[in-house]
Parts: sequence; structure tokens; C-alpha cells
Amino acid sequence: MEFRYNLGMPITRRGLLEILAAAPLSRAWAAGRPVRLGGPVFLKSDDPAQLAHEHRRLGYSAAYCPAAKTSDADRIRAIREAFASENVVIAEVGAWKNMLDPDAAARKSNLDYVTERLALAEAVGARCCVDIAGSYNPKYWYGMNSRNLSREFFDATVENIHHAIDAVKPARTRFTIEMMPWSLPDGPDSYLELIHAVDRPSFGVHLDVCNVINSPARFYNNKAVIEECFRKLGPWVVSCHAKDLAWIPEYNVHFAEVIPGQGEIDYAAYLRELSQLPVDAPLMLEHLKNAEEYDQGRAYIQRVASQEGIRFA
Repeated sequence: MEFRYNLGMPITRRGLLEILAAAPLSRAWAAGRPVRLGGPVFLKSDDPAQLAHEHRRLGYSAAYCPAAKTSDADRIRAIREAFASENVVIAEVGAWKNMLDPDAAARKSNLDYVTERLALAEAVGARCCVDIAGSYNPKYWYGMNSRNLSREFFDATVENIHHAIDAVKPARTRFTIEMMPWSLPDGPDSYLELIHAVDRPSFGVHLDVCNVINSPARFYNNKAVIEECFRKLGPWVVSCHAKDLAWIPEYNVHFAEVIPGQGEIDYAAYLRELSQLPVDAPLMLEHLKNAEEYDQGRAYIQRVASQEGIRFA
């Protein structure tokens, strides 16, 4: 069969298909897989079924893990089944302790806690267990210290990751470390180095792009930073955080976390990169003050997604 092309020139069916294949994809098609959005809920209930339904009511398809202990098999099973029935994935189990506390006893206790949280993430089938590497700061567990950018810090972090992963041997979840502005890993290159040094298939990436913005250059060029993070770390990304950054006018550089849409983070780029990942890594709202702020942040992200032709799960 023959079709007519411009200027009246004939074109075969095969030629038409080749032209269509070479043409730019529509924005919605190019957006790739649906993105899973999640965040805290403020329902006064501890019932997994009610909590899972509340996530869906808010338009979420990902959740932070409800309170549970590894010793409570019935509770864990109830969480798994309730959230699965609503197609809401457990995005993460937080393990926010300092694995590099300068005090040896505190450091051991913290590492034991992190290992237990990884075991919980495995039990509930969460996408990841997440912590930061920690800090040598004796006062603030996430604070600044010159040794936080040292080879000593890097090697100790590898050892801590090995300890947790080898103790739990997770098959369904990943252990992850968030990047931080003033401690390793502090960008995609140092995270990639950490991945290769850890050399465990159950080690992954939890990406918070705001935590990578630690200079005016990265702030102004955050779209390029976002794209670099996904280009280099995409195969390992299993979950992400959603917030925004604004530059507060002072004599020294001061970036403040704000509601998504009130800062400068390029959410169109963020969502596009998320939609192209090999897995549906959740995007989790965090660090906002109340339900109203989460509603506002969620609405902004949904609006940007709509404008970009990106779907939510």
C-alpha cells in the first residue's frame, strides 16, 4: 500500500513507520513509567488498613513504614497485606542514628539499632532502610566536622554498611545512605565510589536532591545536578525525598528547606528523571510542619507532573 507524503511524493507503509519512529515522542509517552508519590498522613489511627486507605485517599501510592517491631510478626504481616491491597508501597524504614558517633558505646548502640531497622524493612518489604553515614561531631549527630570528608570517614562508613547488610542479608529491601551537604557521600561521584567500595547487591541509593545542593553553583544549576545524579546513580535509586530549597539573604550562604513550589528546585526535571528509572522509586514528601503544608506540597508536585505529562501510580 502507498501513502502520500508532502509535495505529493509517495511513501510506503514501511517508510511511514520509519518517519513515525524518528519523530519526537509525545510528552506523555516520553514521561515513562508512573511515579509513586507519598508522604506522612495525619489520621489518628494505628490500624494498617485504615492507614493504607488514607494514603490512597490523599492520592499517595507510597508510604513511610508505620510503627512496628521485628518481634511482632502479626503486625508486620498486617502492614504488608493492608498496604499491598491498596497498591501502596512501603517506601522506607528510617534508621536515623549516628553510626559514627565519637563515643564508642553510643556508636555500637546506634549501629545495632540501624541493623534492626534494616531487618524491619526486609520484613515489611520496604523499598529501603535509610540513614545518613553519620558524623564525627560530638554534639549533633548530623553536624559538621572536618573529618566527615576524610578517607577515615569513608572507610568507616563502608564497614558500617557491611556490618548491617551482612547481619540481615536482605533480599527484598536495600540499605541506603542519604547524601549530605557536609559529609560523605556529598554528591553523585562520592556516592558512586561508595557503591563500588561496598560491593553488595543489597546496597542502594536513597536520593534527596536538596541534600546535594551545598553551593551557589549547585543551587543555580540544580537542574543539571539532578540530571547528573540520575545519570550516574539511576540504576541504584530505590527511593527519593521531596522538599524544596530557598536562598535566605545573608552575608553567608544559607539555604533553607521550604514547601515544594516555594523554592528553586526544578521539579519538572526531578519528576522526568524519576519517571525514566528502571523501577518505580517513590518520591516522599518530608520535613513539613503540618497537614496543610503537605497538602500544598503535594498539590504543587501533582500540578508540575500534570504539566509535564507525567502520571502517578
